[in-house]
Amino acid sequence: MTLNGHWILPQGIEEALPEQAARLECLRRNLLDLYASWGYEMVMPPFIDHIESLLTGTGRDLDLQTFKLVDQLSGRTLGIRADMTPQVARIDAHQLQNDVPTRLCYIGTVLHTRSDGFGSSRSPLQVGAELYGHAGVESDVEILDLMLKTFSIAGVNDLYLDLGNVDVYKNLAKQAGLDLEDELRLFELLQQKAVTEIRHLVSSLNVNASVAGMITQLAELNGDLSMLARAHELLKPAGESVLSAIDYLERVANRVSKHNEQVKLNFDLAELHGYHYHTGVVFGVFVPQLGQEVARGGRYDDIGKIFGRARPATGFSTDLKQLLSLSTCDIQVPQKILAPADEDEELQVKIEKLRAEGYCVCRFLPGQLEDTKAMGCSQKLEQINGQWQLVTIES
Repeated sequence: MTLNGHWILPQGIEEALPEQAARLECLRRNLLDLYASWGYEMVMPPFIDHIESLLTGTGRDLDLQTFKLVDQLSGRTLGIRADMTPQVARIDAHQLQNDVPTRLCYIGTVLHTRSDGFGSSRSPLQVGAELYGHAGVESDVEILDLMLKTFSIAGVNDLYLDLGNVDVYKNLAKQAGLDLEDELRLFELLQQKAVTEIRHLVSSLNVNASVAGMITQLAELNGDLSMLARAHELLKPAGESVLSAIDYLERVANRVSKHNEQVKLNFDLAELHGYHYHTGVVFGVFVPQLGQEVARGGRYDDIGKIFGRARPATGFSTDLKQLLSLSTCDIQVPQKILAPADEDEELQVKIEKLRAEGYCVCRFLPGQLEDTKAMGCSQKLEQINGQWQLVTIES
């Protein structure tokens, strides 16, 4: 590597310079204030953890995304978190052990071995909220409403909400008598909407013709709210377990739509992201300028079982850095004011008063060039008629 190469960051790893960092911090505070106003308490899981805690119940995808290393003290394998959800589930199940519904939120950097579709970053600044201890439409709707409010606070309003329910596929796979390997093969084909390959696979597995037909149709069951009525009719032979999953999804959608009329809803019964640990409604948010999710979430009722306490759970997460890049609102940062290098006591009182009011006051240092533009100052303190006053700096 040449000398210049020492300044190059790894692919997909970013750093925030002062202006972006200030805007990120402002948005972070706004979101944490929002979550607190809804009753969500902040937790701070560690950046590094035992690999078992990070991967519990999450499937192979997160395993591949996780950087691993050996602890020099214990010899155990540790991982750098690629998703904070399992850690927060552990906190609820093992540390808090509440009997009432628990609302938790979090924000922190996660690290991925490769980009997972949340932009091109391998170090997203993950922000999210989780609701534990309630199984029902109300908690799913609350999480969806809070997620959409997150985008509103960030000034991202042209949204498409994609909704599905993994219980539809899970119940059909159970009726088909698929073993785990075949179930996962079929899952991959459904994600690709590969109808011909799906038809060929279920045929080769000697699946009941009626069930095989319904599984094949899943790949084409997507669209607006009217699609759910069609799905209800086509999947009627699957019985109550499948139909109740569709009805549940419709009840959630109707309430979310009522609260968020500006959001466009789409339904996809083959949308199975997080299939390995999700247990009900799953969802993703899209924006027109990107062909990938900008937030995702869903219900995952079993993830706390390994920590000794399985509780109903639902939640969402997004990347704060990507959220900021999509923002259309002017996120305000404090104005900078230049103060002279003067020991005057009245000047010091004025500086402290301005700082207490939320202004950023920078002291001029002896010997420095008075380049107010480079310092980002729009005003300066000058003594006029014996009083220290703010003066606008001419551009």
